[in-house]
Amino acid sequence: MQSGNVTTPFGRRPITLALIRQQIAATEIKPGKSADKWKVFRHASEARKELGLQDRSLAVLDALLTFYPDNELRHDGQLIVFPSNAQLTLRAHGIAGATLRRHLALLVEAGLVVRKDSANGKRYARRDRSGEIERAFGFDLSPLLNRAEELAQMAQQVAADRAALRRAKENLTICRRDVRKLLSAAVEEGADGDWNKIESMYVQLVHRIPRSPSLSDLVGLIDELNVLQEEILNTLDLQRKAEIDSTNDAHNERHIQNSHTESIHELEPSSRDEQDAMPSQVSQVTSEPIKRFPLGMVLKACPQIADYAPGGTVAGWRDLMSAAVVVRSMLRVSPSAYEDACDVMGAENAAVTIACILERAEHINSAGGYLRDLTSKTRRGEFSVGPVLMALLRARGQSLREVG
Repeated sequence: MQSGNVTTPFGRRPITLALIRQQIAATEIKPGKSADKWKVFRHASEARKELGLQDRSLAVLDALLTFYPDNELRHDGQLIVFPSNAQLTLRAHGIAGATLRRHLALLVEAGLVVRKDSANGKRYARRDRSGEIERAFGFDLSPLLNRAEELAQMAQQVAADRAALRRAKENLTICRRDVRKLLSAAVEEGADGDWNKIESMYVQLVHRIPRSPSLSDLVGLIDELNVLQEEILNTLDLQRKAEIDSTNDAHNERHIQNSHTESIHELEPSSRDEQDAMPSQVSQVTSEPIKRFPLGMVLKACPQIADYAPGGTVAGWRDLMSAAVVVRSMLRVSPSAYEDACDVMGAENAAVTIACILERAEHINSAGGYLRDLTSKTRRGEFSVGPVLMALLRARGQSLREVG
């Protein structure tokens, strides 16, 4: 290693081994190499998160590149630019001095530029008698040329990851729709199977979808939904085989299913919106979160829901949601209607709404139709479960005073 390849920073700025390696790499560019500076800049912009850069950092890099006179970064060119902070501030859209220095440091740490400081820390160029730059002190753009291919690959990987995330979100929406409609068909047509358990598993899977999911998050959830879908299809396929083995039993089963379906539709009118379009979780995770009420308040207002929880006790929100699935089935609310409520209200508030409906079940003719109406009002911003909880609390308070 030649000592001329490395210069230490001026003032209190320390030198690190990483900075030393960057300076050495900047001198090892292949002869004759060149790259379009704006193409390299676009690639660095695409890979900014991987490089640890912010938008302001890119604005400063853009300003630095404007001081390089040619569009092509060349191995044999003068790759050191030496603008003052005042000039950089103007070209970086009036960025503050402290902010400018911070983002210049980030560009150096990211290995996109190298400082070449003079003896007094000033940036300038010394020219020969013919006016050619003999030596310059400022920011060396050589790393951009040296890493041009690497930055292009990073940008391609970012684009590929973005496309993969978009496909995963689409696949998740399709998987959720398939499982939801298969489950709804199985329940509403009276197919044999432990559909309450499967529906509870489905609700818990949906509840686990993060607000801003990563690709790995979505891949794992899609795999679990596919397994759940296979379980539903296998259960339905076993029933189909049983029907083939016994024609008479199949005829009787179809009669029972038809009667059951009619009773459900009579109790709970179907909604065309529910059949044709359901809001996806991807759109839900980007929407404004709906307020969740304290669990203790919910249990005081709706104590009956605890009877349907695992072990007869609600220890947390997961227990409340499991109990809501059981009550949903008992009240003959279709899985699709409940899932629509989960999409619009959020899983916790949908479970609370079911608990409120349970408290006033004797006053409600069609629990499913009532839930659909509340879901539609929530979608329009006309309903919140809070006032219902407060009304139930007041009613229980009056009752306790009368007993006392």
